[in-house]
Amino acid sequence: MDDTQLQTEDLAVGYGKHLVLPQLDLAINAGELVALVGPNGSGKSTLLKAMARLLRPRRGIVYLDGKSISQYATLEVARRLAILPQSHTSPAGLTVRELVEQGRYPHSGPLRMLTRQDHAAIERALSLTHMVALADRPVDTLSGGERQRAWIALTLAQDTPVLLLDEPTTYLDIGYQMEIMELIASLNSQHNITIVVVLHDLNQAARFARRMVVLNQGRIVADGAPVDILTPEIMARHFRINAAIYHDDVTNTPVFIPYQSVKSSDNGPS
Repeated sequence: MDDTQLQTEDLAVGYGKHLVLPQLDLAINAGELVALVGPNGSGKSTLLKAMARLLRPRRGIVYLDGKSISQYATLEVARRLAILPQSHTSPAGLTVRELVEQGRYPHSGPLRMLTRQDHAAIERALSLTHMVALADRPVDTLSGGERQRAWIALTLAQDTPVLLLDEPTTYLDIGYQMEIMELIASLNSQHNITIVVVLHDLNQAARFARRMVVLNQGRIVADGAPVDILTPEIMARHFRINAAIYHDDVTNTPVFIPYQSVKSSDNGPS
């Protein structure tokens, strides 16, 4: 039985005359936690937006639950898939709780009245992101890290089976980064939410994701388990660094330590 939940087929996406993704095929299975990684400008965020129907493909199809995502009504997409983009703004004076409430609108009735179930989902999202104490604070008065957690709470309140996250640990100190990544892993393992997350920290991706997809110049250049991705060859060729790779016995995952940049004239690790 096919358990593919999100899929791109012959996908081409761009901005203006610039084609970011020339042709991309990717299948995400239900229950997976997949990290999209790659150098700046490789197309990670563009791919995420295309999979969420925020960008119209120039060619190809995005499938959600076996059906072209273009055939779903907007509210139906929002009930099946939530996305946290890289940049986001809220109206001045909007409180954290009011922001998180917006995540429930795809589930509310025509009068936009929140039910007991909606309020329970909102409280759960605030609790999971440690934002209960800040729920009545205006979002624009929060620190960068607090603001990021408020937006993550909004996506959690949406309560969808698929979650797309674009650099969710941006602006967070290392402690909160770990909390957010542990939360993401818990949502995946305990609640079976399918998660695709864009990350710049490769060690973080290897620690929490079961699968890493490496993009470079709009194409998938490697796809597999972290142990198959964090190799000297891939680090040198696609991330332009020479790195020592170790095995972490505590987490049973690979980790790398960079020791030298790779110049454009170099052909690989030294």
